[in-house]
Amino acid sequence: MHYLQQIGFVLLAAIATWMFAKKIGGIRRNILLGKDENLNDQPAKRWRNLLLLALGQKKMFKNPLVAVMHLVIYAGFIIINLEVLEIVLDGIFGTHRLFAPVLGSLYNWLINGFEFLAVGVILVCVVFLARRNIIRLKRFISRDLDGWPRSDANYILFTEIVLMSLFLTMNAVDQTLQLRGNEHYHQTGAFLFSHLLTPLFNGMSDGTLVAIERTAWWLHIAGIFAFLNYLPYSKHLHILLAFPNAYYTRLEPQGKMKNMPAVQNEVLYAMQPETAPADAAPPAHFGAKDIFELSWKNLLDAYSCTECGRCTAACPANITGKKLSPRKIMMSTRDRMEDVGANIDLNKAFVADSKTLLHDYISVEELRACTTCNACVEACPVSISPLEIILELRRSLIMEESNAPQEWNGTFSNIENNFAPWKFSPDDRDRWAVELNA
Repeated sequence: MHYLQQIGFVLLAAIATWMFAKKIGGIRRNILLGKDENLNDQPAKRWRNLLLLALGQKKMFKNPLVAVMHLVIYAGFIIINLEVLEIVLDGIFGTHRLFAPVLGSLYNWLINGFEFLAVGVILVCVVFLARRNIIRLKRFISRDLDGWPRSDANYILFTEIVLMSLFLTMNAVDQTLQLRGNEHYHQTGAFLFSHLLTPLFNGMSDGTLVAIERTAWWLHIAGIFAFLNYLPYSKHLHILLAFPNAYYTRLEPQGKMKNMPAVQNEVLYAMQPETAPADAAPPAHFGAKDIFELSWKNLLDAYSCTECGRCTAACPANITGKKLSPRKIMMSTRDRMEDVGANIDLNKAFVADSKTLLHDYISVEELRACTTCNACVEACPVSISPLEIILELRRSLIMEESNAPQEWNGTFSNIENNFAPWKFSPDDRDRWAVELNA
């Protein structure tokens, strides 16, 4: 019977790990559908960004109270998972609290630390549920989150409460069996919080307690495996992708827009044909109409989005009632990637589906509302840039489709004819100075 449990655990772990690896492989493939881009310069700065932005959550501390609560959940997720290593090894080898004899008194300190974090996670999750569903902060009731995204956040918070409760229950029953001297439950010292729950189990038989402890153990580890496989379908994928996204964040000053060499070369060759290489070919496209023309970093941004809405809350266009929501830009880009990925899975290669990111997922109205102020980039806690995607789509809209408001077309015409946005010829541009000296 004991070996059957070990075999069952190994099968469960293997299936869960395989499913997770397969989905993560699909996400990696989807990200690499974007254009290649080298972001490996200045590694020291990049490691610093990873430590400060992803691990230290530097930007979150613009709101210290929320930052501390988020840090409790984050630390709980990272540190308590060290305890999961022991559970996995116990499941494989059929042992119980494998590390206790090795670590001695340190083991009790570790478990008490885990319990402190577990209680903290439960309390913070309750607060976050209240913020979303009772207080209903504006950025959490936006139409961007209608349907699955809003439910997703609640599912995660409930799941974390259940997993931490199972962890405490498992420890409380374990503690009760230790106090009774059960041969399979060795003394580890008192557990700080779960010890307070032991009176609930005092009237039960050893057999009942063992059944409860084993059930909590199995549900806890099975829940973690389920959470692992839910993660790639959830906004909480940022738990993993925040690290590479912070490392590969752009190091240029915010607000610096990337030049389009294709446009620059076209103008240069038109003005000075002799500079054009013999094999010069016109660019395939200007800007981006679909995910294939975006950079892989733009696509990594979309998968890293936490859907927290800080970008949209800071967006002046959104604040004044415009349709633009930077959060929705990222969510729509991710939706397009998922649809393209499903297309590839079905057909072994992408088959044109008559859809594009521009128009079918993100509208012209959204793109035109952007003021390129960079407020969304500054507000994002994991260094995502919705602005880059907006600019690339808007460039395609204008350069490929000649689709621009009349006011913009007037400006473009003036720049083309007068070399300035104003409707004055170059010869008349300094006339104001002559009149000033008259």
